[in-house]
Amino acid sequence: MKAVHLPVLLPQFFCLASCLSLSIAAASEPQNLPIGAFAFEIEAEVPGLPESVYDALTGDITGWWDHTMSGDPYQLIIEAKPGGGFWEVFDASGQGVRHAVVTYAHRGKQLRFEGPLGLAGHAIQMVTTYELMPAGEGTTLLKVSVHASGEIQAGWPEMVQKTWQRFLFERFVPYVKGELFRE
Repeated sequence: MKAVHLPVLLPQFFCLASCLSLSIAAASEPQNLPIGAFAFEIEAEVPGLPESVYDALTGDITGWWDHTMSGDPYQLIIEAKPGGGFWEVFDASGQGVRHAVVTYAHRGKQLRFEGPLGLAGHAIQMVTTYELMPAGEGTTLLKVSVHASGEIQAGWPEMVQKTWQRFLFERFVPYVKGELFRE
């Protein structure tokens, strides 16, 4: 066994000790964050059969989803399979963000995904569920349920609900109607 001389290890020890003290000195004071939860449901009658509506809610959603981190994503897709991602791809090289992960997918019936969506970077988890049911002559009742918990800032529950109302009534329903008239 080779003997190690103390003078050789001392500079390394002092470097490690000073690096650790710098890391500790740079740490901020812990913050108490607001913790809470909220939930809501929104329903809309959408033209089309449940399978067609499901297809419009998944895959390439750039036609109706307009809240992005990049402003102009290369791709915006929901992979409709368990473990699939809700991806915003920024460019052709594949850089981007996963907004959520799909935990349940049953075409024409239900899709569920979990993730912070636009609140990435905060300790919040949202579970979003789309339920689809036949509603009448060629229409589907779409129910969107959102359940969130974690770091909930003041005003977030109302902001998230208004965003989903806008997505559903101002973006998705008109998008589906426009797609029907193109066929």
